[in-house]
Amino acid sequence: MMNNKQAFIFDMDGVLTDNMQFHADSWVELFRDFGLKGLDAERYLVETAGMKGHDVLRYFLDPQISEREAERLTDLKDFLYRVMSRNRIKAMPGLRHFLDAANQKGVKLGIGSGAGPKNIDYVLGILDMTETFQAIVDPFQVLHGKPQPDIFLRVASLLEVPPSACIVFEDAIPGVDAARKAGMQCVAVTTTNRAEAFSHFDNVLQVIDDFTSLCPDKLLKKLNEKQPMTIL
Repeated sequence: MMNNKQAFIFDMDGVLTDNMQFHADSWVELFRDFGLKGLDAERYLVETAGMKGHDVLRYFLDPQISEREAERLTDLKDFLYRVMSRNRIKAMPGLRHFLDAANQKGVKLGIGSGAGPKNIDYVLGILDMTETFQAIVDPFQVLHGKPQPDIFLRVASLLEVPPSACIVFEDAIPGVDAARKAGMQCVAVTTTNRAEAFSHFDNVLQVIDDFTSLCPDKLLKKLNEKQPMTIL
């Protein structure tokens, strides 16, 4: 019989909620204290959105930064982010209906995020989605963060779904690249990048602004057309 296990794996920031501007602004404020010039929110979003905090610090501030200092500065940035966003976090339009429809179809749901566990708990708590996902992986659970595929592969493993049967939902270029390296198809969300930024990725099934017109059945059909039938 055909193996019908399938999964939707969601990045969190910029996908479940349109909050990437809050992250960008908090990084800019942090780096301003270090006298870093030439970094604005747009540059952060284009070049490093989706990366874990330690990698952002290595990219912009110091490639040799110690783990201890990177952790301290990431915690400070995350505190700024939570202060800025606490009353502004909202679910993406159409998201709740889409998740309910996917769940009714038996699709497994997971999160593969570049955010730390405290920020994941923070956002899912505000959205009242703490119990929605069957597997949640953050960058501290794997060896390499995005754009490497480790996070998404770990989610697929926890969900017991092969990578070829997973669709990733991503807003950031490193995340789409991570999905491609994991052998996963992707739905790109335009909260962080314009649609044309995803045009060179061959694993992008669809580009969306939000979830209002997205249908799980149509996505699964596209996925099945991309992969060979598995016979057990």
